[in-house]
Amino acid sequence: MSAPGTAGAAPTHRRVLAQARFELAAVLRNGEQLMVTVALPLVALVVLTSATAIELSTAGLSRVDVVAPGVLAFAVLSAAFTSPAIATAFDRRNGVLRLLATTPLGRSGLLAGKVAAVLGVQLLSGTLLVLTGAAMGWRPSAAGLVMAAAVGVLGTAAFVALALLVAGTLRAEAVLAVANLVLIALALGGGVLVPVDDLPGPLAALAPWLPSGALGEALRAALTTGTVPAGPIVVLVVWAAALSAAVARFFRWD
Repeated sequence: MSAPGTAGAAPTHRRVLAQARFELAAVLRNGEQLMVTVALPLVALVVLTSATAIELSTAGLSRVDVVAPGVLAFAVLSAAFTSPAIATAFDRRNGVLRLLATTPLGRSGLLAGKVAAVLGVQLLSGTLLVLTGAAMGWRPSAAGLVMAAAVGVLGTAAFVALALLVAGTLRAEAVLAVANLVLIALALGGGVLVPVDDLPGPLAALAPWLPSGALGEALRAALTTGTVPAGPIVVLVVWAAALSAAVARFFRWD
């Protein structure tokens, strides 16, 4: 027998997939979000690879070999943090979260749908970045790409949790400003686009302990050496666990 209030409801996985399709379609219809999650990483890849006036330590590698992993980290960050933080904050302000949480989809189904949509955006962005990088001479190994995908999922867990924490505790207008400022700060000074070794002294010391720096260093290692050091993985796991616990404790649905 069906549980009270769920008679005739679709199976859980179908409800989650339907919500994920809705969330993904909303991102793809939003020009501003597409610019941040897809267009901006592509521009960064082309500009940073071509603009030799911007100095980067390549350690004997080609410039695109160093730039592409950082841009992939930036794409993970923008899709997993900025976009869902802003969308969730305005859904919360408008009462959408409270409404959906009372449907058969439930709170866990709603969050699962949002995460699945983020992964869909990342798949699109990542595919375009890999193809563009290949056109510019980037030749990552298949094993490196597999390891990078696993690292990306772990980074996604940390940054989606951060997005929900921000969206569930601040006013929507504040989230709009905070999400964009955090994206810029982490991209430029958090070890994402700029390798940790190329950052100024204080930032170089701090960045490896941030989820952004750990993600950037792990992706660079996976895609240039085919191995991932344990340190960045531990940092990402700790951040993902701590932020998820904070979301469970502090997230407000209305």
